Amino acid sequence: QEKRKEKMASESDLQNRRLKLDYEEITPCLKEVTLVWEKMLGTPGRSKVKFDLDTIHAAVTQGVPRQHRGEIWKFLSEQYLLRQTVPSRPPSNSSPYKELLKQLTSQQHAILIDLGRTFPTHPYFQAQLGAGQLSLYNILKAYSLLDPEVGYCQGLSFIAGVLLLHMGEEDAFNMLKFLMFDAGLRKQYRPDMIILQIQMYQLSRLLHDYHRDLHSHLEQQEIGPSLYATPWFLTLFASHFPLGFVARVFDMLFLQGSEVIFKVALSLLGSHKPLILQHDSLESIVDFIKTTLPNLGLVQMEKTINQVCEMDVSKQLQAYEVEYHVLQDELLDTPPTLNQQQRAAQLERTNQSLRQQNLDLLEELQVSQAQVCSLESRVEALAKSEGRLKEQVSSLEEEKLKLVGTITQLKNLLTSMGLSSSLDGQTVT
Repeated sequence: QEKRKEKMASESDLQNRRLKLDYEEITPCLKEVTLVWEKMLGTPGRSKVKFDLDTIHAAVTQGVPRQHRGEIWKFLSEQYLLRQTVPSRPPSNSSPYKELLKQLTSQQHAILIDLGRTFPTHPYFQAQLGAGQLSLYNILKAYSLLDPEVGYCQGLSFIAGVLLLHMGEEDAFNMLKFLMFDAGLRKQYRPDMIILQIQMYQLSRLLHDYHRDLHSHLEQQEIGPSLYATPWFLTLFASHFPLGFVARVFDMLFLQGSEVIFKVALSLLGSHKPLILQHDSLESIVDFIKTTLPNLGLVQMEKTINQVCEMDVSKQLQAYEVEYHVLQDELLDTPPTLNQQQRAAQLERTNQSLRQQNLDLLEELQVSQAQVCSLESRVEALAKSEGRLKEQVSSLEEEKLKLVGTITQLKNLLTSMGLSSSLDGQTVT
C-alpha cells in the first residue's frame, strides 16, 4: 500500500514537472554545455565556492538546460551573493516560510483576483484554485507578510509564477526574496513608485543614446516609455512575452542583476526599430510595441538575448539617476517668474553641465578601475611567483638534506676503510 502511494506521488510529481516546463525553448542547450552545468551544480560545498565568472557567463550565454533551470537559478543566486561587496538590507521580518503561511494577510483579496490572470493559458495555472494557483497564492501571501511596505503589488504574481514553474514552492519563495532584496527589484514596487518613474527616465535617455532616430519618432508622438514599458519592468516581461523568452531573461537577471531589464527593453526596441518607424500615430505605435513586438519570433528573441550578454549600461544608469534627481530639484527651485522657454533653456544648460560632470566622473572611475585591475593582476602575479619560489626553496632544502645524508654515508664508509682524513674539514653548504 505504502509503495503504491509513493509510486503515485512520484508519478504525480513527474507529471507536474512536465506540465510546468511546457514552453518552447529559444536557446536549445547543447549536450556539452549541459555537462558543464552539471559539473558546476555537482561541486561539493558549491554555495561557498567562487566559480570563474567568465566560465559562468559563457555557460549562460550558450544556453541553460530547461530541466536544470531552477537549480541553476539557485546556483547563480549563490554566486551573485558571494561577489557582493556590500550586503543588501535583509527583510525586517525574519519568519520562516512555513510560519508566514500560518498567518493572515490583508492583501488576500487582491492576490486572489490576480491568480486567474497570471499565465491564464498555461496548463499548470489554468485550473481554478488547482495546485498551481494554490502554490502561487501561498508564495504571494507569504511575501506580503514578509515585506509589509510592498505587500502585494500587481506584477509580482508573474515573477512568482515563472519561479514556481522551475522549482518547488519554498525554493520559489526564497528566489523571489533574493530577486527583490538582493538583485534590486524591490525598489520599483514601493508604494510611491518614484523608482519606476526614474527607470522610465533612464530608459528614455538610453534610447536617446543608442537609437536617436527612434527616440525622436516616439517623442514626436508624445510616447514616453511609461506607455509601453511599465509592464515590462513590473512583470520582467512575463505578462506579454513567450515563456521561453522570459526564462532567458531570468537567466540573465540571476547572472547580472536588475540592469538586465533595461538592456532587454533597449535591445527589443532597437532590433524592431525599422518596423516601429513605419507607424506614424500614437495608437498604432503603442499597439505594435505592446501586442505585435512580443510575438515576432524566436530567432529575433535569441538575437535580443545575445545582445544583452554583450551590453554594459551600468555607468549610464547611475549617471541618469543622478541627472533625474538634479532636474527634479531644479524644477522645484525654478522661480515662477520664468516663462516656459527660459525654464527649458535653464534646464538644458543644467543638463549639459551635468552630462559633462558625469563624463568626467566616469572617466576618473574607469581610470581608477583600470588601476585597481592592474594592481590586482600584479598582486596575483607576485603571489604566484612567491608560491613558485617557496616550492623551489622547499626542493633545495630536500636536496640539501639528501646531500648531507650522502656525505655522512661516504664519511662512514671512508672511516671504515681508514681514509677519513681526506674528508676532514669539509662542510656542506
